[in-house]
Amino acid sequence: MVSDILEQQIPSGTFQKDHPYFLPPLDIEAVTSSNQRRELSQSSAADSCWTSTSTPVEKSLEPSICLSVENDDSEKDIITRHTSPSLKPSSTDGKSISFVSLPIPAVLSSVEDPGNVLSISLLRKIALVLVACSAQFLNLGGMNQTVAPVMVLADYFQIRDYGTLSWFSAAYSMTVGTFILPAGRLGDMYGHKTVFVVGWLWFAVLSIITGFSYKSQDIILFSICRALQGIGPALLVPNAIALLGMNFPVGIQRNTAFACFGAAGPLGATAGAVFTALIADLLWWPWSFWILAIVCVIVCALSIVIVPGQIFHSLTPKSSRPTFDYWGCLTGVSGLILINFALNQAPLAGWATWYIYTTLLLGFACISAFVVIELNFTDYPLVPLRGLGSEAYFALGCIAAGWGSHGIWAYYLYLFLEQVRGHSALLTSAQTSPVAVTGIFFALSTVWLVKRFGVAYVMLIAMINFLIGSLLLALVPLRQSYWIQTFLSVIIMPGAMNLSFPAATILLSSALPKDKQGIAASLVSTMVNYCISCGLGLAGSIHRKSFQNALIRHGRDHQVPLSQLPLLTANPPGLAEIRLESFRGPWFFAVALSFIGVLIAICFILRTRRKAKSNFTVTAGKRASRRISHWFGSQS
Repeated sequence: MVSDILEQQIPSGTFQKDHPYFLPPLDIEAVTSSNQRRELSQSSAADSCWTSTSTPVEKSLEPSICLSVENDDSEKDIITRHTSPSLKPSSTDGKSISFVSLPIPAVLSSVEDPGNVLSISLLRKIALVLVACSAQFLNLGGMNQTVAPVMVLADYFQIRDYGTLSWFSAAYSMTVGTFILPAGRLGDMYGHKTVFVVGWLWFAVLSIITGFSYKSQDIILFSICRALQGIGPALLVPNAIALLGMNFPVGIQRNTAFACFGAAGPLGATAGAVFTALIADLLWWPWSFWILAIVCVIVCALSIVIVPGQIFHSLTPKSSRPTFDYWGCLTGVSGLILINFALNQAPLAGWATWYIYTTLLLGFACISAFVVIELNFTDYPLVPLRGLGSEAYFALGCIAAGWGSHGIWAYYLYLFLEQVRGHSALLTSAQTSPVAVTGIFFALSTVWLVKRFGVAYVMLIAMINFLIGSLLLALVPLRQSYWIQTFLSVIIMPGAMNLSFPAATILLSSALPKDKQGIAASLVSTMVNYCISCGLGLAGSIHRKSFQNALIRHGRDHQVPLSQLPLLTANPPGLAEIRLESFRGPWFFAVALSFIGVLIAICFILRTRRKAKSNFTVTAGKRASRRISHWFGSQS
């Protein structure tokens, strides 16, 4: 209720003038009599809403709020919103009107001013959603370029160790997750459309280079090219989400757009797996990268035509625009890369190797410096640590645990189907294709679930799906029909992915203002992609130990040098059972991560319920206090 918000005594100037929710102070005499307030009509209040701005252009865009309170027995509060500043304050029969300069808090963020959303046609909105969703579609499709044909790549590069093989996917996810944070800020500074177009061009050029890196047959060069290729989606994903957040008002339209964006993920993963496997089977695996480059160029051209320009960004004075946090970017990106490198290189070099724990310690030192800088030494932090509420931290914690387990589930599922059960890359892609169908269903149901139950309960459902999907694979027998545990796991896991990602995106997009939509998108996407990469690194260390233990249990030599190990494409007798036993270690680690996600989601629910109960108690107390004061005032 508005009367409750007024009594919070939120000071004016909480937001700067360029903030989309800034309201300039209104110097009007306050109401002094409850009888005068009772006689104030809603129509006169509507005619009295006004605001002053510095320029005519800003006047047409600046939101204003008029608050009129009728303190009668019905305790009726009226909110009248106007975007026109032409109305001057007036009075009726000598009665004055009560105004307040009030920055819109989070509780009213759902009543976003429609004047702050560009008016575009329905057809163009649909085209915008399709172009934005193509970023997530090709992001996960690009990741699966080295997941579906995993045995084809192992054969081409003559790989003998699982740790080396996982670098092809981990390097891509590492840079996607790491560079998303500065990419979102660059979009806030220079325009999300500009960075979006640059992202497509980068993605296309590096895909071409990655395809041609086959000539060297160098594993390190190919991994570096994959890492550089991942910078393209890092530029695309947060700015695509920001474009949706800026062109759709808070409510059913924005939630539906985000749900479609979430549905594009499993669709892209499935399409990327199927087409990459098909190309590797019929043509040659580098062609998947060159065809991806062609698609990126086409979508880039469509983006230039379809994506609307950012009038709000162009109207903001340069002195008021956010600046780039260079020190925060340097420490944050360096820390994330160092930690990720240590986690993914440890399965190859061993945790006792000096440069593994050295880079890990340096990474944590950089992250500590990053936190200090963000909290104390910058006006425009890459991550608004102080501005995020507890709900956002709970949601991001669920994303980290759940998607970390998902990366392990997906990578070792492909290894299991291709290496242990002996399926081709194309058949394996077909067996994982139900992800697309159920993924669309779960993504579109997010809108209704969030509206009906709230983000916390949706997160709990998603974490339970992560847990069940991982547990089904961890217990799968070697010789069992695909239609039992494997199929059930494949159709359950999309419920985890496509409920958690849109729900977290909706929460953070609604919690942060319009000029920070790039940061809101960056946080969720960073957690998703970075935790996939880190999860693969930790799972690789567990897999190495599990493989050694399986060799010992089967009476095999577990201290064979790497150069003497059989190729991963070789299938000597009895090795399928050993490999399956070694896969159970990473899968049970995924179960543990998803269980942590369930616990975080439960804490999220308890926090939400406690906060709702506290708000209800405070509101009831304030209403009782006002009624008592009103009664004594009328008696006197």
